[in-house]
Amino acid sequence: MRKADLYIRVSTDEQADKGYSQRDQEDRLRRYCEIKGIPVRDVYIEDHSAKSFKRPEWQTYLSNLRKTKNNKTGTILLFTKWDRFSRNAGDAYQMINQLRTYGVEPVAIEQPLDLSIPENKIMLAFYLASPEVENDRRALNVFHGMRRARKEGRYMGTAPLGYVNKVGENKKKYIAPHEFEAPLLKWAFEQIASSNFNTEQIWKMVREKANGKGRFNKNSFWIAVRNPLYCGKIVIPPYKEEKGYLVQGQHEPLISEKLFDDIQEILDGRKREIKPKIVAMENLPLRGFIKCPNPNCNRMLTGSASKGKMGVYYNYYHCTSACGVRSKPKSPMRLS
Repeated sequence: MRKADLYIRVSTDEQADKGYSQRDQEDRLRRYCEIKGIPVRDVYIEDHSAKSFKRPEWQTYLSNLRKTKNNKTGTILLFTKWDRFSRNAGDAYQMINQLRTYGVEPVAIEQPLDLSIPENKIMLAFYLASPEVENDRRALNVFHGMRRARKEGRYMGTAPLGYVNKVGENKKKYIAPHEFEAPLLKWAFEQIASSNFNTEQIWKMVREKANGKGRFNKNSFWIAVRNPLYCGKIVIPPYKEEKGYLVQGQHEPLISEKLFDDIQEILDGRKREIKPKIVAMENLPLRGFIKCPNPNCNRMLTGSASKGKMGVYYNYYHCTSACGVRSKPKSPMRLS
């Protein structure tokens, strides 16, 4: 006598929907088995989306089938509707064929189909495609809704570095400057514009000022210094035939557009002033300032210390080329 395995699936966003509760599905499936006189073998309860079959309980079910694949009595896999089984038609057909190799017949008690009848595959395609179309339509509606909000100058999603999510009196969500992150980020923008330090150094200085507070990780910081959101603009990405562009945002900017443009030029290397790094050693103050005495060289002399006996170091000016020019030390120095 064939037994039934019950498969109950409710995704997180369906928990509150009427008719999709786990208890309700299990009650209907057990009542069906009681009326048909089918004994229940196992019950599998899933709380993942049916967009794919990479679900924990489903993988457990397949693993159990592999262990009992030599069982010739066959099994019925019961679920309420086909969208509980899958919301992807292509994956569903493949899984149905795989279940058949294990001697398992999938059955939706509220959408019964005899798959041995070829014409019923048309209805199966409809049952499987309908939830997939519904998912795609819902996702497209959300996409267009968020794009429309962006065009109106509203930032959508989790607030970026320097901002915090808030809800206004009209129940509309918006972003406002973060009381701790915003001043530090504004300071960082001003430091980049001054060109006194490179961006890596400025990020480390910000981290030190933050002292472990805020969201000043390296990736967020580098995204921030390139994001026009901080000068009050919202990016509208390209879509189909529509090109990308910027709109004026409804949020409060942290910096001016001019400062942001100056920063972008500096980061792109178009405006950075080349400031020579002068590092002078106490015992070799002229290193890098005197020319090689060899008339065929004309390079600047560098300097270094060489170790002598008893740990004594002697300072030399010498040329970096192969001319071999090397000055004699004036006085020895012992390094601690």
